[in-house]
Amino acid sequence: MPRERKILQDAQRIVVKVGTSTLTHETGKLNLGRIEVLVRELANLSNQGKEVVLVTSGAIVVGTSRVGLSGRPRTTKEKQAMAAIGQGILMQVYEKIFGEYSCVVAQILLTKADIDNGKRYRNAVNTFNTLFGLNVIPIVNENDTVAVDEIEFGDNDSLSAQVALLIAADLLVILSDIDGLYTADPRSNTDATLVPLVTNITEEVENLASSAGGDLGVGGMSTKIIAAKAATEGQIPVVVANGNNPAILRQILAGEEVGTLFLPSPKDG
Repeated sequence: MPRERKILQDAQRIVVKVGTSTLTHETGKLNLGRIEVLVRELANLSNQGKEVVLVTSGAIVVGTSRVGLSGRPRTTKEKQAMAAIGQGILMQVYEKIFGEYSCVVAQILLTKADIDNGKRYRNAVNTFNTLFGLNVIPIVNENDTVAVDEIEFGDNDSLSAQVALLIAADLLVILSDIDGLYTADPRSNTDATLVPLVTNITEEVENLASSAGGDLGVGGMSTKIIAAKAATEGQIPVVVANGNNPAILRQILAGEEVGTLFLPSPKDG
């Protein structure tokens, strides 16, 4: 086991973000098989006594699919409407499958204003801590039904980092349709190699992200680097890995070298 990965074995409070491309088929309908595996892994972590938060995407795409629209909505009001439809469907699925593993879940919808407002920030912290005390798994999404351009996170990668900071998590795992950070775009460059470890998110690393990775949802690799930078500056390690097999969570927490590990930023002084 790589020495740097040993810190992952001790993580007790874990935020797992799952992207739209992981949760849905290309048709826009839910990939129930993959969701079932994800839920089982999270339920098993909870059974081990770990505190788990799931940050989920997918509401807008699921809502769009349910009403039969073609293409992703572009305007804020269209996104709000599709999210209002899709969020209920998502939670119904999560509630049912988590329930099969005797896990209780709770829905938390956030906007950027909730994070920026001191009183609402403290209320959110209190809610998370109370849910942890009750052994409930919080399921978080952006409150797309009321978010507007000025206050929306824009992608759930950033939201997941803010949630990790909010609850002082020990680890943030971002699952998407990519294996991690590459030296170049692996879809067009056969010489591209996976970067297993990033000790400091420099300008060079940010430049790598702008030219590598997938983009089936809202956020590509660039948004994951922005999220990783925010979390690691708050001393939270981040792993970006491929969610096509959600059982990869087990490998990550065992310290296996999968995905890209971003270590907490070096402390000044």
